[in-house]
Amino acid sequence: MSTTTKRLTAVVVALGMAGGLAACGSSGDDSSASSGGSKTVTLVSHDSWAASKSVIAAFEKESGYQVKVLKDGDAGTAVNKAILTKDNPQGDVFFGVDNTLLSRALDNGLFQPYEPKGADRIAPEYRADEGRHRVTPVDTGDICVNYDKAWFSEHKLTPPESFDDLIEPRYKNLLVTENASTSSPGLGFLLGTAARYGDDGWPDYWKKLKANGVKVVDGWEQAYNEEFSGSAGGKKAKGDRPLVVSYASSPPAEVVFADPKPSTAPTGVAQGTCFRQVEYAGLLNNARNAEGGKAFLDFLISKRFQDDMPMNMFVYPVTEGAEVPEEFTKFGPQAEDPETLEPAKIAAHRDQWVKSWTSLVLK
Repeated sequence: MSTTTKRLTAVVVALGMAGGLAACGSSGDDSSASSGGSKTVTLVSHDSWAASKSVIAAFEKESGYQVKVLKDGDAGTAVNKAILTKDNPQGDVFFGVDNTLLSRALDNGLFQPYEPKGADRIAPEYRADEGRHRVTPVDTGDICVNYDKAWFSEHKLTPPESFDDLIEPRYKNLLVTENASTSSPGLGFLLGTAARYGDDGWPDYWKKLKANGVKVVDGWEQAYNEEFSGSAGGKKAKGDRPLVVSYASSPPAEVVFADPKPSTAPTGVAQGTCFRQVEYAGLLNNARNAEGGKAFLDFLISKRFQDDMPMNMFVYPVTEGAEVPEEFTKFGPQAEDPETLEPAKIAAHRDQWVKSWTSLVLK
């Protein structure tokens, strides 16, 4: 499901929230086509955007538009910047607002309505804003605690399986997570605990987690590539924390980008710690090339893009009939029973939860 985005910079830049091209296809120019419209359609996204060059090239050939991609950092940063520039947007389509931040984007009037061709193929459980069509689901994924298999084997310790396990003394000083106020996976992890323990119970849980030595860093890349002992994607020396908040699709990425490829993933997922994330795209209000933006939204839920997406951004497709790579089903299946929260619940409580979390955990 983001960036946090949605994630392993080879392994890095492919997962969470990274992986892609600074611009997919030609950046083109904004000169007028014979129809009087722009030849360029501009996508604004977080740093996790990635797509195969051949797939983008096929869209460009069939549509007549050149694709330009502007990456604006972490998902939260990108959404906030898009809101600040909504009267004079940087592009035509925004991709990467997830269910943790969706209400902020909608409440600020970021998008104009458009129902893409083929929207009826989107699985019902991922749809949002029904009837108004201001956003379109594009992908989904699970934010979960990952563990370093080798570390736990060497220390003869069973990896945790649930939120409850993480506050037990045997896991003291082992977990690193991201800041819920600055990071999409960090916020997702907080929301997972709110879903699990309720409005009244999650603060007490975080007090216990803090007492058990949880470490908080700004973002996913620092947590996974600098603090986590199981990462193969970081440029710096491995960290000493064998537990990290990441994604259920992180283990497949560790396999896909390894050379040589291992027969089993070196990392695992604590299935009882997962929160389901859904990412959306929308046609920006005041888009200069609304027609090109509509064509691009059609493309994002086409079978061609949905089939291509998992191995580029390490997320799951949302349309019926899209193919899931064998690496995903073998090394990183979706959580069977992830925590979820209704968008309205997130909208009503997110800011206060983050404020309370900051006071509890960071001060």
